[in-house]
Amino acid sequence: MKYEAFITRTGLEPENFRWAWAFCNEVEGPITEPELADELLDLVLTGKKTATASALAEYAPDEAQPVVDGKFDVLLDGKGVPRAAIRTTRVTIRKFKEVSAEHAFKEGEGDRSLSYWRQAHQEFWENLGLFQEEMDVICEEFEVLYQE
Repeated sequence: MKYEAFITRTGLEPENFRWAWAFCNEVEGPITEPELADELLDLVLTGKKTATASALAEYAPDEAQPVVDGKFDVLLDGKGVPRAAIRTTRVTIRKFKEVSAEHAFKEGEGDRSLSYWRQAHQEFWENLGLFQEEMDVICEEFEVLYQE
């Protein structure tokens, strides 16, 4: 297993490992936005970021979506190095325009306001050709189980 040494250091059960990923990048794919991945990971490592969001439209019909199932993910930095293990604690699906100020604050980005969250995420999803006011957003909360 690619992340076996890291998982051993976490003390977590290898059979509960789901996948490894970096923020704003494909799961297990090449890291295309390393600076953003590092920036968001730093927010996790400092305790400011305990939530994230993804566009439901980013997922293929047969692709697994975030779930609360007790498994853990490995967070990678911009170079693909494992830095933390997290467990999803809550998942809700909301329309973009219905994402709450509480969720925006938990994402820990910018000034942590809903207006900042909306501007940053709208821009991100527009660049991917996905943005719509009525789009479904997967709002995910997580806890850090281990970090390096």
